[in-house]
Amino acid sequence: MNKSRNKHFDVIIIGAGLSGIGAACHLKRNCPNKTFAMLEGRSNIGGTWDLFKYPGIRSDSDMHTFAYSFKPWTYDKTISDGATIMKYLYETIEEYQLKPHIKLNHWISEVSWNSDEAQWTLVGQDSKSKEGIQLTCNFLLSCTGYYDYDEGYTPDFKGLEKYKGQFVHPQKWTADIEYENREVIIIGSGATAVTLLPSMAEKTKHITMLQRSPTYMMSLPKHDAFSKFVKRWLPSKTAHFLARWKHILRQIYFYQISKRKPKEVRYFIKSQIKKALGEDYDVETHFNPKYDPWDERVCAVLDNDLFDAINEGKCSIVTDHIDSFTEKGILLQSGKELKADLVVSATGLKIKVMGGINIKIDRKAIDPSKLVNYKGMMLQDVPNMVVITGYTNASWTLKADLVSEYFCRLLKYMDKKGLTSCLPTLSEENIKTEPASDLASGYIQRALHLLPKQGDKYPWKLNQNYIKDMIALRFKSIDDGYLRFKSKKQYEKH
Repeated sequence: MNKSRNKHFDVIIIGAGLSGIGAACHLKRNCPNKTFAMLEGRSNIGGTWDLFKYPGIRSDSDMHTFAYSFKPWTYDKTISDGATIMKYLYETIEEYQLKPHIKLNHWISEVSWNSDEAQWTLVGQDSKSKEGIQLTCNFLLSCTGYYDYDEGYTPDFKGLEKYKGQFVHPQKWTADIEYENREVIIIGSGATAVTLLPSMAEKTKHITMLQRSPTYMMSLPKHDAFSKFVKRWLPSKTAHFLARWKHILRQIYFYQISKRKPKEVRYFIKSQIKKALGEDYDVETHFNPKYDPWDERVCAVLDNDLFDAINEGKCSIVTDHIDSFTEKGILLQSGKELKADLVVSATGLKIKVMGGINIKIDRKAIDPSKLVNYKGMMLQDVPNMVVITGYTNASWTLKADLVSEYFCRLLKYMDKKGLTSCLPTLSEENIKTEPASDLASGYIQRALHLLPKQGDKYPWKLNQNYIKDMIALRFKSIDDGYLRFKSKKQYEKH
């Protein structure tokens, strides 16, 4: 490490994506006297929305819940493209004067808590100048997202080295990738594939979605009629509030009804697809998953664009297993060979807890997978650290907003009481632990051994319900018997 930069802040936010920018705004709004810095390891803000460059990149949730609670979404599209989301983030930074607080190219490799000094030390490197970084803070807020920014998940495909065409993971998409008048195969049927296929279909010679098994898909409108109506007739904040709650209640209802009446929801989804594709299309083979709705995320099709591309003959869905790659394409287990000039492996993400940052407490390394989540935002026995993780069954930002609000409440409470540290502590009561998520999605299942556990009862169990979390995080007492606090006087005595 070269020269260090030593500076102390009340709060350090790691990550300048959607969560980090939102958290900084909450601090500005609710704790204006707190000093803070936002550290971003990459050369630009935006996280996911700056990283991904593949055709058609867009939100998978409605923007009235994906946008911040404090900043209305004023653009026309309910499901937005990535460029407009980036524009929204830049507007937020400008509006809340966050630019002086953002430190780009600050790649943090280790965070270490010192109990004697009651503070965190962050060590890393400026990824551009290679200069060493060392900062300290009283509170640490991790907004690193949930996946590995360096690489996505690509299965070990047999014979891939033989393939003479171009092979790319969407996370590594670059502007020079050509697909016009080419035969293209997209491997996968998740949110990325559902976005890519109709976006590329206009220019390709033909495009095929090759899926091992079907995924639940539902069409959502690009422009929501209710949101458009309230925006036209009501003040901006009121319209945003009503549109937001309409979509919150819709998300909660659909998730709950999917869990309670999976057969009926399955029938409804299939009937909608049959209506879009016609009775002659083989919906049972290509759009009838083996699992129940919301055992994995339901993918959003935008204004029937995927189904329209199928009807127009621009794309095909093939449901089969890959045997191996060949020089010209992919050999399937059925014996059929699909030829392609370009193969896009939309096979998912690799989960990475806190961006792979090493955590130490009093020089002892901490393994997050051995710990239990507290309120879905802190880790058992880790002091003065909040980790923002959004919902898996609703918009990410709904939970991120609530956690940021709670964080500000916590800071105010501790200042009022003269407290220096807080530590989520499991009591003597019998808490059974279970995996962090019950989603059967591949990216979750592959990473369960890396993720912190959850308990079988609140506050150690995740609600995955916005209204329950809103009541718990916005209104219930901070001192709930699970947080162990220390005051400045206690540290001085120690």
